[in-house]
Amino acid sequence: MPGKRKETMDIREMLRRLQQGQSNRAIAKDLGIDRKTVSRYRTWAVEQGLWAGPLPPLSDLHQLLGETLNGPPPPQNTSTVEPYREMVVELCEKGVEIAAVHERSKDQGYTGSYASVYRFVSHLEPHTPDVTVRVETRPGEEAQVDFGYAGKMIDPETGKLRKTWVFVMTLS
Repeated sequence: MPGKRKETMDIREMLRRLQQGQSNRAIAKDLGIDRKTVSRYRTWAVEQGLWAGPLPPLSDLHQLLGETLNGPPPPQNTSTVEPYREMVVELCEKGVEIAAVHERSKDQGYTGSYASVYRFVSHLEPHTPDVTVRVETRPGEEAQVDFGYAGKMIDPETGKLRKTWVFVMTLS
């Protein structure tokens, strides 16, 4: 199972964070997993005596996981859109809006909801999170400058439209 491999690959990091007393929410956010998964491993770590002290080697953890963390496998839900995958992918590559993809799917016999198509398409497209890079410098050490065209504005002296340019300097 692909999901199981990811969990076991992050197990040492998760256990290390649990030992440090981090919250389930913080661990889940940092490792990109569900909070319920973190909670399940927290309980397991306490039961196995991994709550404190040095962690065993990764191979031993994998073995211990296989022997003691048995539970029902996660449900394998298949999207109702899956039989129409080829058509949906083709339409999305052509830039067709999701509402139109839903309508065209209905023409081909699809009876599911728009929300199902939306979820299916959202899993097809990679999600790139917004990233902010903070630059730390001492006061006066650096300035960031931007310059560009800002459109046309009314000249207060003549009342006519003029090209406007903007210069912005931000001191660190």
